[in-house]
Amino acid sequence: MRRSSSPHQPAPPRPTLFAGRRQDVALSALIVLMQTVAASLADGGWQAPSSLRMALVIFGALALLWRRQHPLLVTVLAVAADSAVPAVPPHQSWAPMASMVALYTLATQSERRRTTWNVGVAAGLWLTLASIVGRPGDTLDGALTDLIYFDYVIVATAVGDSVRNRRAYLAQAEERAVQAERTRDEEARRRVREERIRIARDLHDVVAHHITLVNAQAGVARHLMRTNPDKAYQALSHITETSAAALDELRSTVSLLRQDDDPPTGLHPAPTFGQLDELLASFREAGLDVRLTRDGTPRPVAAAADLAAYRIVQEALTNAQKHGTRPAAEVQLTYTDTTLWINVTNPARPDQRGEGTGHGLIGMRERAEAANGTFTAAMRPDDNFRVYATLPLTAPKEDRL
Repeated sequence: MRRSSSPHQPAPPRPTLFAGRRQDVALSALIVLMQTVAASLADGGWQAPSSLRMALVIFGALALLWRRQHPLLVTVLAVAADSAVPAVPPHQSWAPMASMVALYTLATQSERRRTTWNVGVAAGLWLTLASIVGRPGDTLDGALTDLIYFDYVIVATAVGDSVRNRRAYLAQAEERAVQAERTRDEEARRRVREERIRIARDLHDVVAHHITLVNAQAGVARHLMRTNPDKAYQALSHITETSAAALDELRSTVSLLRQDDDPPTGLHPAPTFGQLDELLASFREAGLDVRLTRDGTPRPVAAAADLAAYRIVQEALTNAQKHGTRPAAEVQLTYTDTTLWINVTNPARPDQRGEGTGHGLIGMRERAEAANGTFTAAMRPDDNFRVYATLPLTAPKEDRL
């Protein structure tokens, strides 16, 4: 009932220095802990890792604290630190954890996929070469282990690239959804505008045609009333038939503007704003808790705005009853010397749409503007939907003299 973005997706804001810092600190500490335990349990027994090895591990882990701000630089530093570890005795199996995390981050943040893969392959080859050079002996098991290190960094790069692609896909899907919704709204407004233009054209044709006939037949009847009463009577009969046909066509045309759930109007006269209490009573009987407050001295509403004021309150309360989160609404009327302020609020969901997306809101706005008033409707920060209109009052008699 209620309530766009450029065609290009805006670039995501660069992370700040402290964005995700807690997670990065925890990740770096975990890498240092795992590498320390792995080095201490080498060869099936407990031994203290060398100071140089721990320094390299800590250096690579600390570099990850800036991986979100400088992913390429951190990748180079992490790979350099991890590649130096195999040369430090005792020679043992190791995992380039810092390099894997850095390459994953580079793949998720880089906008150039070719650069990401070039860096990933180069890092894998460099780490594999460093492991071969730093490992004593030349055994088949050692060669297979060296190839596993290459697989580590390639897998990390592939996972990061997949995550980046997934994020880009979700961003594009969200953008397409926003664009589709905006297109639907614009298309709906265009169709409403075209339909109203067509109906206005039909009304003009109906009124112009039949009123012209009635005017001509009335002139004939007046001319023949004294000289030929029988002919005058026939002219009056034609006027009756023509006016009845005009009413039928008008009724058929105007019925196109009605909603399927609109109640039949019958032959009752149009309501006035003076019947507001009866209107509120009907909503209360239907289960809507309506509270009315009046500020200022009540004054008569201008003739053009009388029906508009009644319909605006009626439509606002109807929307409150249909779409409100609770069956409650507040109607506040404020009278000044020249203006009536109508303020209708009701509790609503924060995701309800704003101004101008429903036929009811469009109708209320058009009624207010046709009466030389104003109209707004929007969600408030306190999760209440507000309908606000201003309409002119009848000027005091002494002011019109």
